[in-house]
Amino acid sequence: MSDFVKASNVFLDNPATTVDEALDFISGKAVELGLANDKQAVLEAFKAREGEGTTGMMGSFAIPHAKSAAITDAAVIVVKFAGDVAWESMDKKPIRVAIALLIPDAEAGTTHLQILSKVAIMLMDEEFRSQTLEDGDPASIARRINARLD
Repeated sequence: MSDFVKASNVFLDNPATTVDEALDFISGKAVELGLANDKQAVLEAFKAREGEGTTGMMGSFAIPHAKSAAITDAAVIVVKFAGDVAWESMDKKPIRVAIALLIPDAEAGTTHLQILSKVAIMLMDEEFRSQTLEDGDPASIARRINARLD
């Protein structure tokens, strides 16, 4: 998976301030990047997952994930926000980075769980979190995440 996260899938200084704005942006980018064919279906999948419980983790990170037939390729989209995003989180702090998982229905079991598990583990690492929060280079962010997905 050493090139699973592409630098072109990393977005910096996104102006979203709410979870809905963030998920709308990610869903739109999924279609623009050719990873999905229906923005609304992807957005609904993200919102359905959030409805089961927040994907806001700790340390300013969220891991939103969507499983949908509208998603054509498993992918990760990373969004660093320009400011705090009001997103319910485990530590009750705002979100600054979303690592979004996009999973086609056909791969929902294995791919989804493998990637989600690896991302959750990387977010437990304070050094990973602080480096990612400080990093302003999409290629560097993609490399850091890919190194942890291998």
